[in-house]
Amino acid sequence: MIANFKLRTSVDWFKYILLLPLIVWLGLFVAFPLLDVTLMSFMKSGTYGGVELGFSLNNYGSLFSALYGRIIILSFVLALVVTLICIVMAYPFAMFVANKSKAILSVITALITTPFMISSVLRLYAWITILRTNGILNSSLMKIHIIGKPLDLVYNNFAVVLGMVYTLIPFMLLPLISGFRNVDISLVEATQDLGGKKWEIFKYVYLPTTLPAIFSGSIMVFIPTLGYFFVSDIMGGSKSIFIGNLVRDQFISAHNWPLGSALSVAIIAFTFLILWIYKKMGGRLEDLGGN
Repeated sequence: MIANFKLRTSVDWFKYILLLPLIVWLGLFVAFPLLDVTLMSFMKSGTYGGVELGFSLNNYGSLFSALYGRIIILSFVLALVVTLICIVMAYPFAMFVANKSKAILSVITALITTPFMISSVLRLYAWITILRTNGILNSSLMKIHIIGKPLDLVYNNFAVVLGMVYTLIPFMLLPLISGFRNVDISLVEATQDLGGKKWEIFKYVYLPTTLPAIFSGSIMVFIPTLGYFFVSDIMGGSKSIFIGNLVRDQFISAHNWPLGSALSVAIIAFTFLILWIYKKMGGRLEDLGGN
C-alpha cells in the first residue's frame, strides 16, 4: 500500500511538472495582462499620457457618456446585424449540405476553412478592388448597362457589414453543419408518418435540434464583431468608429490607457456574461473551444 501511495504521489508530481510550462505561459500572457488591464482601468490618465497611480471610477463613468454610449450602441447594433445576416445565410446552406456524403462534406468544409490560411487583411483588400468605384463589379455593371454611374459600395457602413459577414460567416457555418448532422432522421420520418407538413418538421425537429448550434455560432460571430477594428478600418475607411476602434485609439492615439482599459474590461465582462447565459441555457463551452 505504501509503495502504491508513493507511486501515485510521484505520478501526481510528474503531472504537475508537465503542466508547469503551460501554467507559466498562461500566467504571463493571459492572467497577468488581464490583471494589469483591470488595475489600470481604475487609475487616472497622466497629463502627458501614461498612467497616474490612484483609484477612480471615472473611466467606467465615461462609458455612459453620450459620445461613448453612441459608439457602444452602434457597435452592438453592427454586431447584431452581422450575426443575423450570418444566421440567415448560413442556416439554409448548412441544412442543404449536412446530409451530403462524407467526401462531399469534407470538400465543402475544406472550402470553408481554406480562406483562414490567407491573411484576413489581404482578403479584405481584395474586396476593395472588387467594390471600389472603378472596380470589377461597378465596371461590369456599367458595361452591361445595368447602372448608369458607379455605386458607392466601399468606405461606408454597408462595406463594414459586408466585410464582417465575409470574415466571420465560417464561424456560423461550421457549428450549424455539425448541428444539422445531429438531427435524428427517425424523428423526421415519424413526423412525416403522422402527417406533419414541412414547416412542422422544421419547427418541431430541425429548429430545436439546431438551436444550440445557432446560439454557439451567434456567440462566435457576435463577440469578434465587437473587436475586429481592422475590418471597419479597411472596408469603412475609418469613417465610422466602433468600440474596437475606440479601444485601439485610446491606447495608440489618445494615450488614455485607463479609459482604453475600462473599455477592454467592459468587453471582457460582457463576453463572460454571454458565456454564462449560454451555459445556463444548456450550451456546452466545449462547442466554443472552451471547457
